[in-house]
Amino acid sequence: MKSVTTIHTDQAKRIAKRLLNHWKHKFEVAETEQQFSIFMPDATVILSAQVDALDVHLDTEREDFTFLEKVVIDHLNRMAQQEFDVQWTHQA
Repeated sequence: MKSVTTIHTDQAKRIAKRLLNHWKHKFEVAETEQQFSIFMPDATVILSAQVDALDVHLDTEREDFTFLEKVVIDHLNRMAQQEFDVQWTHQA
């Protein structure tokens, strides 16, 4: 399942970098100037920083992908120190 959402923020790069640093001790990570990747055992999270938004791409084969969506957003909320209201779109 592929899940995608966009978080509107002017702090996209900072938030993505904080989450990458938070999870780098548990998972393999990679980063470029605008893209931050987190490779979990059963999922990949790609954070793409835009000027005024953070694009979040989640790719997993897990049946409980909604739980993983919640984990990612909860962590992004913590890193940003604010609550984001997001709507995920899904692709099989």
